[in-house]
Amino acid sequence: QVQLVVSGGGLVLAGGSLRLSCAASGRIGVRYAVGWFRQCPNKAREFVSAITWARYNTYYDDSVKGRFTISRDDGKNTVYLQMNGLKPEDTGIYSCVLNVQGIPDNYYSDSDWDDYWGQGTQVTVSS
Repeated sequence: QVQLVVSGGGLVLAGGSLRLSCAASGRIGVRYAVGWFRQCPNKAREFVSAITWARYNTYYDDSVKGRFTISRDDGKNTVYLQMNGLKPEDTGIYSCVLNVQGIPDNYYSDSDWDDYWGQGTQVTVSS
């Protein structure tokens, strides 16, 4: 079974930073892609960022571009989301999702990813 363990959430003041981790295990191969989604209050689940196996291509939603950085450590099968310059509107539950065979064509849609999700972690940004 593919398992994803998420960590790194917490409470931070506006302008602060957090780093989220998504550790994958199981039969994931080497061509997997990992995406980050968040569920913010009064909003639908939305795409945040993603990274692929091929040339470590990265993707960002415009709302976080320039503030968040995604990376991966293949030796640990772990993907990180470094979040800088956090804003109150970034508050939400963050979760990672894995696609075994690269990134989905419609990666902004959570339903297009394989059904391998981490448990989610709460990020709260106070003003």
